[in-house]
Amino acid sequence: MNRDRATLSVVVDTEEEFDWSRPLSRDNTSVTNVVYQDRAHDVFRGFGVVPTYVVDYPVANHPEAVTTLARLAERGEAEIGTHLHPWVNPPHDELVTPFNSYAGNLPPELERAKLETLTDRITTAFGQRPQVYRAGRYGIGPATYSHLRALGYTIDTSVVPHTSFTADGGPDFSDADASVRWCGPDAQLLEVPLTTGFCGVFREAGPRVYPRLASATGMRLHAPGFAARLGLLERIRLTPEGPNATEMKRILRTQYAAGQRHFVLSYHSPSLVPGNTPYVRTARDLDVFLADMKSVIAFFTEELGGVPSTLTQIHAQLASDGT
Repeated sequence: MNRDRATLSVVVDTEEEFDWSRPLSRDNTSVTNVVYQDRAHDVFRGFGVVPTYVVDYPVANHPEAVTTLARLAERGEAEIGTHLHPWVNPPHDELVTPFNSYAGNLPPELERAKLETLTDRITTAFGQRPQVYRAGRYGIGPATYSHLRALGYTIDTSVVPHTSFTADGGPDFSDADASVRWCGPDAQLLEVPLTTGFCGVFREAGPRVYPRLASATGMRLHAPGFAARLGLLERIRLTPEGPNATEMKRILRTQYAAGQRHFVLSYHSPSLVPGNTPYVRTARDLDVFLADMKSVIAFFTEELGGVPSTLTQIHAQLASDGT
């Protein structure tokens, strides 16, 4: 890896299909979407992108899903990490509620037990202990980093900068930025946030202004959309789920100009099958989804001069540099 060039990592939240508009249920464990993940590799192979599939318990416990992902990993076309959806991950000692869907809200011993069960399941299924973690619903809590280090994890990618999930009890990342940093009880866990930032005339004031736009009153007045259309301020996450290619390029260009050099693009595995998520309802939506990713990766490599990288490669680079 050229250490002076920007890097782009792809992380796929690899999980069961469920209706995002309905209450969570322990019964939703179908993972038929996983066998269709190769659809995105038709894009990735052209750029040398090796995504990290962070898998949850229903995926790691399903033979056909494991075979599909293991085949990609064996060919050097994927890495496998961990994604904890507590409501479908044993031990099932808690009520299924929105608050408890954020694993970091659980009693520390229960969060640890679920994470240990999942880690062991992935290790058995794929023959290698995972190094990368992303909490389901980005739900890290006060004890999460300690659990991860105790279980041998070296990378977390759960932080979503400038974003609050407090409406139903989740974490508040409003004050977090996109900086890659060492954290955890021994400062040996690398936090690589999902790329999220501000564009527009008032982007530098974004961390102070955007929470007001996104308040209950602001949302009723459609303030975020109004500010974005006027070019004043918009928050953009690097994902084809919602933002289009133009918007994703805009946040890449803006963050790159501001000095950011490590970028993370993410999506959910069910989005590769039309009808599973709000972002891909039709075959046409899927075509646009994949075309947007291709366009964004091409922009990153050709216009920004960046290179694809896995999170484990970034960890190795920074660890060897002592930075």
